[in-house]
Amino acid sequence: MSAVNGPLIAARHLTKRFGTFTAVDAVDFDVAPGEAFGFLGPNGAGKTSTMRMIACVSPRTDGELQVLNMDPDSQGAMIRARLGVVPQQDTLDMELTVEENLIIYGRYFDLSYAEARRRTQELLEFVQLHERRKDEVEPLSGGMKRRLTIARSLINEPDLLLLDEPTTGLDPQARHLLWDRLYRLKQRGVTLVLTTHYMDEAEQLCDRLVVMDKAKIVAEGSPRQLIDRYSTREVLELRFRTDEDASLNGRLDGLAERTEQLPDRVLLYTSDGDATASAIHERGIQPESMLVRRSTLEDVFLRLTGRTLVE
Repeated sequence: MSAVNGPLIAARHLTKRFGTFTAVDAVDFDVAPGEAFGFLGPNGAGKTSTMRMIACVSPRTDGELQVLNMDPDSQGAMIRARLGVVPQQDTLDMELTVEENLIIYGRYFDLSYAEARRRTQELLEFVQLHERRKDEVEPLSGGMKRRLTIARSLINEPDLLLLDEPTTGLDPQARHLLWDRLYRLKQRGVTLVLTTHYMDEAEQLCDRLVVMDKAKIVAEGSPRQLIDRYSTREVLELRFRTDEDASLNGRLDGLAERTEQLPDRVLLYTSDGDATASAIHERGIQPESMLVRRSTLEDVFLRLTGRTLVE
């Protein structure tokens, strides 16, 4: 990998407009070498538009952007040669075998056939697909196709790996296997930039992230910093009968630092969920269920935007 002085990505007032619609509104961020950096937010927040500008496939409308110390407008081809890109939708050739997908893609980067084949075998071992190397792609599971897409994105030994919603649509087992592969890449020094609307994914993978909503960055920090800054140590979730929760009439007042009323439950933000639960019983309040859990990034997003990540 090539040495880069300073951040691998530097954006200042980065803006993307489509006609009168602003998809990305004057955002600032840096990505340091070797870190896993995330864009967290709901669909339509501006995450993918930002990633497309970084990947040099969509020109910025305004602001400054440097990728690998280069200008995407004038040096886009040079930047793309040093990127690995995992798009939202897999773009594999279904009629080729697993290994042919990697070898042919490697040839696009002017790798010799022998070198492309060598890297293909290494990458298939890495993503645990070596035993399926002679199989066609079509019958593979969604998780296998996703791992193959990641392997393909690494064929050119990129300085920077961009992953747009890498685990959307995968079952929990496939997601965790993919997280493990990405974590191993990070241990090897690969810089990861990913978008996600899964808060557990951001907490698992990201050293640092920005929360995006309505084209703007509304918060930035490590997952732990964001939770400490915008939430409490614990959350008590209460569920009531549908005919009861609207008639609590202030009976929960003073029990928590903050209370959020959602359509299906009430959230009480507190430093001690068990003590808050006891206080609820002492007031004679009888919810159908109570759950004490630690705060998550979804709580942060609810605090910042007034809605959950999955809306």
